[in-house]
Amino acid sequence: MTPLLRDRRALVAGSLAVTAALALAGCGSSDPAADSSDSPAKTRTVSTANGDVDVPASPKRVVVLDSGELDSAITLGVRPVGATHSASEDAFPSYLPASETKDITPVGEIANANLESVAALKPDLILTSKVRDGERYDELSKIAPTVMTEATGSAWKENFQVHAEALGKQAEAKKVLATYDTQVAKVTEALGGKEKAAATDVNFVRFVEGAEIRIYGKQNYIGSLLADIGTGRPPITDKAKDGFSYDVSPEKIDLADADVIFTSTYGDPGKAGTTKTMNSGLWKGLKATKNDKVFKVDDRLWIAGIGYTAAGKILEEFETLMTK
Repeated sequence: MTPLLRDRRALVAGSLAVTAALALAGCGSSDPAADSSDSPAKTRTVSTANGDVDVPASPKRVVVLDSGELDSAITLGVRPVGATHSASEDAFPSYLPASETKDITPVGEIANANLESVAALKPDLILTSKVRDGERYDELSKIAPTVMTEATGSAWKENFQVHAEALGKQAEAKKVLATYDTQVAKVTEALGGKEKAAATDVNFVRFVEGAEIRIYGKQNYIGSLLADIGTGRPPITDKAKDGFSYDVSPEKIDLADADVIFTSTYGDPGKAGTTKTMNSGLWKGLKATKNDKVFKVDDRLWIAGIGYTAAGKILEEFETLMTK
């Protein structure tokens, strides 16, 4: 989950832009993949956060409007024709294979996609969530069948199943889950087994430009990965608002102490308070700091990845750091 959930950008698509976008969507194309006359008009019904939606049996031109949807598509072997990017960067997540993202057309920022750009790609399926684009469901649905999940973050596994059904990739999804379960078991074993893993309290601290420091709780993407591995979590995580995060000022960073602390930064480290906090006496006095068990990781992977490809890379890095 990104700060976009707490700081939603204004929705700026006007009625004239939507009209123009829909007109573009209705134009002909020389792209065989976009010409439905060459393929049977078969559809499947998918249960979504907005009710049942009929989607193409084999969608060919998919547009994804969030990082979780992008991860799902790539994981399942589908290269979207268009995708949004985060507000802080113009590129797609670097943890995804460059060969799979190089030909994807950017269509604006997450939660603020450009509807004209989306329509110009003539998609036959759009994947997003209500928390990102719920207010624009009607406009998106006029462009192409739109499959929305309710939210993002902790529901990533359930969302992946919806994405797999919409893409017609249920068989591939089963293989992805089996690979994930095998890797999780391997990491737990590397930590010394279930009992030793449970006896090791792990915290995740995120420094966010323009906001307080977040001590992540259990109801979020990274929290679900730690739960699968079976690590312990400090009592402070039970105080997280809605299970998501317990926010503190640098003067209370001692509340984040644990056996192991993973940290990431969203934005500039100076403006996010990362540098100042980590140079403070409170931070240097943490048990994890004294034992050299503080690990800085990539925010775009560990927090914003939200998918099985991201999870595989996180588990690999987690095992390496925890056993070095």
